[in-house]
Amino acid sequence: MTDPDRPTRSRAAATEQGSRRDRSRPPAPEPLPHPVVDNHCHLDIADGPDGAWVEVDAALAASAAVNVPRIVQIGCDLEGARWAVAAAERYDALVAGVALHPNEAPRLAAAGRLDEALDEIERLAGAHADVRAVGETGLDFLRTGPEGVDAQRESFARHIAIAKRLDKTLVIHDRDAHAAVLDVLDAEGAPDRWVMHCFSGDAAFARACLDRGAHLSFAGTVTFKNAEPLREALAVTPQDRVLVETDAPYLTPVPYRGRPNASYLVPLTMRVMAEVRGEDLGELCAAVDASTERAFGGSWGRTSG
Repeated sequence: MTDPDRPTRSRAAATEQGSRRDRSRPPAPEPLPHPVVDNHCHLDIADGPDGAWVEVDAALAASAAVNVPRIVQIGCDLEGARWAVAAAERYDALVAGVALHPNEAPRLAAAGRLDEALDEIERLAGAHADVRAVGETGLDFLRTGPEGVDAQRESFARHIAIAKRLDKTLVIHDRDAHAAVLDVLDAEGAPDRWVMHCFSGDAAFARACLDRGAHLSFAGTVTFKNAEPLREALAVTPQDRVLVETDAPYLTPVPYRGRPNASYLVPLTMRVMAEVRGEDLGELCAAVDASTERAFGGSWGRTSG
């Protein structure tokens, strides 16, 4: 089993070589007045300076220092799912989500390995109490062409069934596929607990998801200048359905957009969310913390192992 202290994957760091963009890690923001959970993070994917990652102990210490003491570690392929389980077993501050990312499904289907891979995801999800979620699964019509849609839909439907059989939270990736995601959910029947990861729709789509029982998770994108429809969606979401995430190492909030993201930057997103909603920051943090526990089936440790 992969040592969770030694992540093994990198987000094509070579593409950043020679870039003039600042890839240094942002400074830590002011701590939040109440703890919140980063409900979607990829600690196993390196995207720091020169392709470096933060060791798990250091990442957890940095996030805890700003009152983000707990993280949901998401695995997006078999390697990542195994890593997420190993990390969650070792660190009290982590729980895991396991799944095949939508863009994995066509590749596995083409190799004749999709059923086998889904069977392992179900085994991992069912065998470990630290696995709280099946995800991220869903549909991605940006990176996968029409030839991959059937495999994505099949994989998504299978993940929904796994989540319901095992009473796990379903975490959905939706990229340029709003209507199709709802079509599959309506056809298969949504599980009791499900999360729209990195919500990217407008207020109307938010209401459609909320009507079906979703929690909506907002990432650093809500701070982007061109994200007014997303802020309108946040404004109409009931307080007890709002979650926060980083999707680290991606989607770093303003003013550090383009630099490596990490859970310790959640306070930047939370402060914008409170401003958008016109709510007290401490009150919103407490609500998000409680909502995350409900969405992911209960509490877990607040300190690193």
